[in-house]
Amino acid sequence: MIATDPLQRGYLLLLDKPEGLTSHDVVERARRATGLARIGHSGTLDPMATGLLLLCAGNAARLQGFFTLMDKSYEGVIRLGRATATYDREGETIGPERDASGVTAAAIEQAAAGFRGEFLQAPPPYSAKKVGGRKFYEMARKGESVPSLPKKVRVERLEFGTPKDGAVAFSISCSSGTYIRSIANELGGKLGCGAHLEALRRTRIGTFRVEDAVPLERFEALAPADRLAAPHAVPLARVAFPFPRVQLASLEAWKIRRGQAVPARDVHAREGDWVTLVGPADDMLALGQVNPIGDRGVAMIKPRIVLG
Repeated sequence: MIATDPLQRGYLLLLDKPEGLTSHDVVERARRATGLARIGHSGTLDPMATGLLLLCAGNAARLQGFFTLMDKSYEGVIRLGRATATYDREGETIGPERDASGVTAAAIEQAAAGFRGEFLQAPPPYSAKKVGGRKFYEMARKGESVPSLPKKVRVERLEFGTPKDGAVAFSISCSSGTYIRSIANELGGKLGCGAHLEALRRTRIGTFRVEDAVPLERFEALAPADRLAAPHAVPLARVAFPFPRVQLASLEAWKIRRGQAVPARDVHAREGDWVTLVGPADDMLALGQVNPIGDRGVAMIKPRIVLG
């Protein structure tokens, strides 16, 4: 069934999250502003962090996991000389505070060498990571031991400014799931002075950039039609998905628009893989999922999100 409300049919909303709110807070306020319950986000920002929050509204919520896995970029500041329990400025101090005014750019570069490329990283003890249905921070607040559970992450770029007054600015591009707080904490450990994350701003998710986002309060104040205006609102039909494209004839396109599955050839994909369904005029009609028939590239494709 095709949704008639443009927002319900699927939009990405680029919001600039203010400091002091959780990502869930932003989602709830966007729901109240739009009257649409079906909104999720594609990657949590801590309350102290600001910047790009990519909201998936309407049918876009079905692809939330895809957007969550996109690489991300951040800018921020690491404060040297003080380690904290949460690895950021809001946590209690761990150990003695040290004078870090003598830390040089060369020393930071040497200490940061292991944080570029692929490496194993453990989540912070105060994080929303779950084990056995329980969040790490719930366990940490009760004084319970938090498991390490390291996983592979990738940092494509990590650059530092000149340290000044015990702080150093940085920018980073990394894989989804990379904890910047953990990098700050481990950097302080390698330097021998301790460190924590003082400020963080997300500037990019995949190809989406914070320059195109709208501040949350401004979004709430916009007229309904203006909330769907470019560049902060992107309809799903204009998103360049990295899914295989399947060209359809007129009859197949007609069926897809009505939610019917169609057969297709030369579709070499696994069951459940997503594909982009394109009409005779090269217009994006729907996003569908594949059900292979045999092993010769023949499959039934079921439209999951009809776009046009």
